[in-house]
Amino acid sequence: MPGSSLWLLPPADHPLDSLLTSLIEQTSAHFHSPHLFIPHVTLTSEIASSAYESNPQQWLDEFKFPKSDLVQVRFESLQSEDVFVRKLYIKVEKGGVIELGKVARQAVDGYVEEAAAKRWAEEKYAPHLSLLYHACPKVPEAEIAKIGGLLQAAGIDLEGQGELGGWEGGRVVLVPTDRPIAEWSPIAERTL
Repeated sequence: MPGSSLWLLPPADHPLDSLLTSLIEQTSAHFHSPHLFIPHVTLTSEIASSAYESNPQQWLDEFKFPKSDLVQVRFESLQSEDVFVRKLYIKVEKGGVIELGKVARQAVDGYVEEAAAKRWAEEKYAPHLSLLYHACPKVPEAEIAKIGGLLQAAGIDLEGQGELGGWEGGRVVLVPTDRPIAEWSPIAERTL
């Protein structure tokens, strides 16, 4: 993936933090994918490393992100696309994260102006929480149903209800996603 990314993670003390990590491990094992990653909602990618290279934490701290209570991650459904990083994912309701996504997108060349970032957020931003990175074709419906059963058994609510249907606030992290996936670790973190 070109450049770096900003991701939204659940609050560290939220039950979804460890539960989603376990489900990503199980899903990857089920599909024989070697790729593991921390559970996150991608806010934006394609951030040039030159934007933050001198001090990633200071760079991240300067963003004017919405307050924690204005960021609402709510799960909608389990889906698959024929895209490596969206092979199997939980679709996230856009309304609860669109402002955060808009602010994050301003870190990308060509989107510094608020109007451009807003247009991107409204027209192109598709918030999701990946469960599988894989080079295989789109996941068949029968397999999606199996993983849906696994999520349901773990208590995940794909209709966005209750404590395991999403979270409020969270942590924004900067991840150099131009490296191999095994090296996708945050280099700066900020709690909303």
